[in-house]
Amino acid sequence: MRRILGILLGLLLIGGAAAVVLLGGQSPHTTATKTVRGVIGSEKYEFFRDPDVVKALATRGYTVKAETSGSWAMEQLALKDYDFAFPGSSEPAKEIEAAAGVKGAQETRPFYSPLVVIARTNAAEVLAANGLAKKGGPHTGTLLMGPFLKAAAEDRTWQQLSGAAAHGELTGTVFVKTTDPATSNSGALFLAAASNVANGGTVVADDAALARTAPLMRKLISVQGALEPSSDDPFRAFISGGGEPLILVYESQVASLLLQQQGGGDLDNMVVLYPDTTVNTAHTFVPLTDGARELGTLLATDPVLRDLVLRHGFRPQDGVPAFTAATAPHSAYLNPALAGIRQVGTPTVKNLMALAARAKGQGDTP
Repeated sequence: MRRILGILLGLLLIGGAAAVVLLGGQSPHTTATKTVRGVIGSEKYEFFRDPDVVKALATRGYTVKAETSGSWAMEQLALKDYDFAFPGSSEPAKEIEAAAGVKGAQETRPFYSPLVVIARTNAAEVLAANGLAKKGGPHTGTLLMGPFLKAAAEDRTWQQLSGAAAHGELTGTVFVKTTDPATSNSGALFLAAASNVANGGTVVADDAALARTAPLMRKLISVQGALEPSSDDPFRAFISGGGEPLILVYESQVASLLLQQQGGGDLDNMVVLYPDTTVNTAHTFVPLTDGARELGTLLATDPVLRDLVLRHGFRPQDGVPAFTAATAPHSAYLNPALAGIRQVGTPTVKNLMALAARAKGQGDTP
């Protein structure tokens, strides 16, 4: 009898092991998920690693493994290894589709985020005193692109600005620290906005406009020295008290920080300047395989995921009221309605990349 019981117990153990293998190690009550791999802009990394986002996606059938890359560098990756790409705007999405051979893919633009320039309080006050910016309060304001670009064209230094002498840390040429415009979305779109202003308020659309605007674009980039591949590191350096006095980032990076901590750090010494001329940065989800086709739609439409998108500082499409409500406690820093901001078009991919190349001194032809 003891031997028979032993055999039965052994059979039960074998059956149990087989059941675990068949279930992939999951409890029978766990939601089954399919794993999709994607390449994303660094500004979305914290969103996808948020435990609440991970849980919400799993409930909806997805496990997402994401790697970061500059938006304009994604097309150079081995895209066959990914199920989706998620650059910071629609412009690099077109190049990704072409490189992956999925032209006409069902793109989704779940959320967007304007570009902003974060400044130290003393830097913002000096800019405002010299007509290069306009303060809207202690922590918010507008960067006046026309006067600012005129100062850049003249190689203006901080020492030449009235009031800067009182701040020993404000030295050297006045510039905005951006990312590499040849590989990173934020850097490229800053050039798009700047070139529009330099081109008399019209999109750079031909060789003549490229020739007119390229020298100024070159000054904006060459003065920076080494260029960052993404906006994440300069932003973190600024918040920790280091870095340059003027840094280009996404509004979502600022809003996320405000929403997830109450003051502290270097936030009391930060002013968020919205460029008065900007371009729309609609983060664009590009499915590369059938496995990820519905994920972009979920990010755009699922109520739980939309709330999490807001928590990370992004603006859902057609979601200005929701963004305004979510960020109401931090209105001293933000401009939810983008009042006074002029949205302009973007050059074609060819012309934008030609601008970036010339800005880096890498050629004279588009």
